[in-house]
Amino acid sequence: MPIKRRTLLALAPALITGGSLLSGRAMAEAADPRLSIRAVGNPQARVRVEEWFSLTCTHCARFAAEIFPEVRSRLIDTGKVYYIFRDFPLDQVALTASMVARSLPPERYEPFVLALLSSQDHWAFGKTPEESQEEIRKMAALAGMSSDVFQQTIHDDTLRHAIMDEEDRAQAQYKIDGTPTFRFNDKEQVAQELTYAEFARKVEAASN
Repeated sequence: MPIKRRTLLALAPALITGGSLLSGRAMAEAADPRLSIRAVGNPQARVRVEEWFSLTCTHCARFAAEIFPEVRSRLIDTGKVYYIFRDFPLDQVALTASMVARSLPPERYEPFVLALLSSQDHWAFGKTPEESQEEIRKMAALAGMSSDVFQQTIHDDTLRHAIMDEEDRAQAQYKIDGTPTFRFNDKEQVAQELTYAEFARKVEAASN
């Protein structure tokens, strides 16, 4: 079932504070670097792949651990694919983690996201939201984020709404309703995990 922005807001009343509210588009126009594209590979590659993912999605975690390394080495690093990460948080814990990831320097985004996905059992499940938040803070500290910046980030209502606005846009424009969802050059959309062979075939088809 799609998770709407209002649902996320209802799930996380304790984390929401008052403040100015800007749409994702308005924030982008204001050149907020946190909303810039997070991607790896050559922007001029023939194939552009977008992945909508949630940091608390176990399917996303399995893809990141088992398939993405080969995608990275054989398709991205070789210049065949430009790979774009799209936030689609499914719950308040994933939303908090996404906010923190986007507030790190862009070059630290991919390593931090992959570290979160590979350690979901440690921070995402079987804990209270406060405990999960503390585990995310510890990982963010290892990535160079101070405690003060972390607190500012997780209480940044503008960033929170910008991420959820983009999620709403993806739901409206592309009918995204689950994670992971992949789009290949706007030619094909796949809402499921893929093996490397399946992924590579989609890339080949999109390049023609």
